[in-house]
Amino acid sequence: MADALVVLSLVLVAGSATAAVLTRDPVRQCLVLSLLGLALAVLFTVLQAPDVALSQVAVGAALTPLLILLTARKVRRRGRDRAE
Repeated sequence: MADALVVLSLVLVAGSATAAVLTRDPVRQCLVLSLLGLALAVLFTVLQAPDVALSQVAVGAALTPLLILLTARKVRRRGRDRAE
């Protein structure tokens, strides 16, 4: 049963990583990156590394996508200001 959970988690990580690479829009990519962070946290939990999983949730699923989203918003805003 444990092996099946590990394989399922790895498939989930591989699928979400592939989706993050194939997504072109930065805003959507942030959301997919957040899902990838959650998938990695699940994988770490299944592999019995709860401290690493908590760090992954904080950094990979919350902080990094938020920073990318704020950066994309700022870049888009600057692009509009220069066009005017």
